[in-house]
Amino acid sequence: MAATDAHERLPVYKTRKLYIGGGFPRTESGRYITATDPTGEFVANICRASRKDFRDAVVEAREAQDGWSSRSAFNRGQILYRMGEMLESRRQAFVDTLVDTAGYAPDAAGAEVDAAIDRLVYYAGWTDKFAQVFGSINPVASSHFDFSVPEPSGVVAAFCPEAAPLLGLVSCLAPIIVPGNTVILVVENDAPTLALDLAEVLDTSDLPGGVVNILTGHREELREHVGGHRDVDAILSVGASTEERTILEREGAESVTRMEFRPGRSPAEWRADESQSPYWITPFVEFKTTWHPVGR
Repeated sequence: MAATDAHERLPVYKTRKLYIGGGFPRTESGRYITATDPTGEFVANICRASRKDFRDAVVEAREAQDGWSSRSAFNRGQILYRMGEMLESRRQAFVDTLVDTAGYAPDAAGAEVDAAIDRLVYYAGWTDKFAQVFGSINPVASSHFDFSVPEPSGVVAAFCPEAAPLLGLVSCLAPIIVPGNTVILVVENDAPTLALDLAEVLDTSDLPGGVVNILTGHREELREHVGGHRDVDAILSVGASTEERTILEREGAESVTRMEFRPGRSPAEWRADESQSPYWITPFVEFKTTWHPVGR
């Protein structure tokens, strides 16, 4: 009887939600996308984010931005390092998900997860160093001290790459939050459940709610609303089509939103050293120059 009861037990399937403001709400629209594995087998129903979900994420990101940027650079680095620690603790689960849902070979899946962990640690080391590298003391003709210092842009929206569903996501979010920005990630790829698994890692990494927000859905439904939102300070789009680039530039022109476009890359290219650099931080900072009279 015990064996029969065990066989009759129904599995408990995981509910996949959005990640907004440190919580896991369902989409307000009630719509969903069916995620499948490479053989077409059902994996999960995931939320199909709407423009209302995006607006809610911007509100949360804006509220979190002052607190995040006011933390010491060293503390932001500690939190990024903690994110790497927590991802390391769930390494095998992420490897299994890449194999089962994205069709990766086990070795390739392990390489991607390891690279994602290493990338978080890499950017953790830059939080208290990039200002020294990119800031400057400027020579001027008058009797003044003249300093240029990088400051965070504010709220950034990012359209994440389709390839490398974990490493591509980490490679987008890490350099954005290093200087004190908050970010809304729009995710559409072959393994969107990985982004929501990553949200659980972030939620247990001492990261304040609202610093990173994750929306799953169709980027073509959201790009016009993202580009035209006046409270978004910068936009990153990886692998944008000509049409998407045109829409974002047109919608963002009125509010002079900063745009950063990057080409798509293969998983192997995302693992390469060329896909990490302190120069990936600079598109999301503003340089403030201060003049101070000498002797006062």
